Amino acid sequence: MTRSVLITGGSGGIGRACVERFASEEDWTVWFTYRNGRERAEELVHELALTGRAKVEAFPFSQGDWDEHEQLLERLPGPVDVLVNNAAVGSKTIEHYTDGGPQDKAAAFFQINAVGPLWLTEQLLPGMLERGFGKIINISSVGGGIFQFPGFHPADGMSKAALTYMTRHLAAELVHTPVQVFALCPGAVETTMFQASTLDKLTPEERAALSARLPQGRLITSQEMAEQVWWLAGAHSAPLHGAVIDASMGLGVHPGLLTGAGVDSGRA
Repeated sequence: MTRSVLITGGSGGIGRACVERFASEEDWTVWFTYRNGRERAEELVHELALTGRAKVEAFPFSQGDWDEHEQLLERLPGPVDVLVNNAAVGSKTIEHYTDGGPQDKAAAFFQINAVGPLWLTEQLLPGMLERGFGKIINISSVGGGIFQFPGFHPADGMSKAALTYMTRHLAAELVHTPVQVFALCPGAVETTMFQASTLDKLTPEERAALSARLPQGRLITSQEMAEQVWWLAGAHSAPLHGAVIDASMGLGVHPGLLTGAGVDSGRA
């Protein structure tokens, strides 16, 4: 049976890796959204079309803007079986979404990272229930979802904590339905977001020292996170309904590895 997946923020980082992972299987139709990465999105669609395995389409989308939410649903070619709420902003990338003052930035964190996923879930959930199948996979963060790291904008972690709360709340409401909900909380993943928030302000020596301190002495790859998302989209993940999963390779239980000497802050 062919299933469809919608991945928000799919033109880069973890989202792109998820698009590539689902598109590697013939029985998936893959849709993803982008905000500023139109050129990257079009290139990705073209690359994956050459493989001939899955149908892949990209859609512009500004998460947290209600008009954009309505337009996205009008553009989608069909029903969504699996929703991956991946699009988000961090303590540095928020600057690309608003040029307002501190109050505007704090509000934007919640609008994009929490309200947007809530709206999209509420829009797609009725169809999942009607069809008798659905998976909602929320990409949160070890910072806010599992632990708290100093040096970030408080609303960054607070908005991710809100996303994990939403996961548990919906899971409780849906416990006797065919729709399952999960939250995945990545750690220090090698993405442009982690680059902007943490790595860019370090010297080469400090970056090497940070990597050496991290669990397993390295950053997590986006492909590793995509594999977890893929697994959660399968039937075998049913026992984890409602789970908030620490996918930080141990950083969530040992946060000092990231906030040690020479590092003022870090987003995981």
